[in-house]
Amino acid sequence: MALMRTVDNKFLGGVCGGMAKEWGMDPTLVRLIYVLLVVFTGFFPFALVYIILWVIMPEAPGTD
Repeated sequence: MALMRTVDNKFLGGVCGGMAKEWGMDPTLVRLIYVLLVVFTGFFPFALVYIILWVIMPEAPGTD
């Protein structure tokens, strides 16, 4: 299964929701971990990674 952004469980771009679905985790937990990484390691690197993933990850087919 390929890593795809979610349509039905998206907060901003669906990136964390897609990662959570792929890894079998709770999307809220993935978002919390990501926010903690952004805060404690510096905003720019992980924010840039999120934007890049938002652009390159395809959107999963689903109901809009």
